[in-house]
Amino acid sequence: MRLLMLASMYVLGSSCLAQTLSAQEQIASAVLAAGEEQRANATVLGYDANNKLVTLRQGSNELICLADNPNQKGFSVACYHKDLEPLMARGRQLRAEGKSRADIEKIRAEEAASGKLKMPKSAVALHVLSGNNAYYDAAKNQVVNASLRYVVYVPYATQASTGLPTKPVVAGGPWLMFPGTYRAHIMISTGK
Repeated sequence: MRLLMLASMYVLGSSCLAQTLSAQEQIASAVLAAGEEQRANATVLGYDANNKLVTLRQGSNELICLADNPNQKGFSVACYHKDLEPLMARGRQLRAEGKSRADIEKIRAEEAASGKLKMPKSAVALHVLSGNNAYYDAAKNQVVNASLRYVVYVPYATQASTGLPTKPVVAGGPWLMFPGTYRAHIMISTGK
């Protein structure tokens, strides 16, 4: 009985730990955030044995996919249009320098306004597949307990320029977040 209790405690405890995935599993799971027709040719960034972000696969289409960070709680993968890479890379660089979230936003806003940080010229998408209790099932090639969220960046868009509400009207309905700023975007949460 005691052995059974210890085994149960191990299983329950280990389910809270981050998953460590091979490079191939990182690629396979990261692209699940993208549309099926975009997966095979997407660039994939993931983590090496030292938890350093590296390019796991160089792609040939417009998407960059980011594997789950094994150092963060839960599971989250994302794919975004290549025109968002300057914004994403700058955020990663500033976090690595130890900047706070508020400082990162202030610096990126100033750099976007000055033109130093290149922002997309048209609407571009970010797809996020995540969940606090989510995990990748390699045997089924699926992320379990996750939901999909779409984020369409439309820098400096406003409620007046889009006709969108600035808060969700219905569950899963589109709405404009951070209107009028460099990081204005349309949120669409599927809940699935």
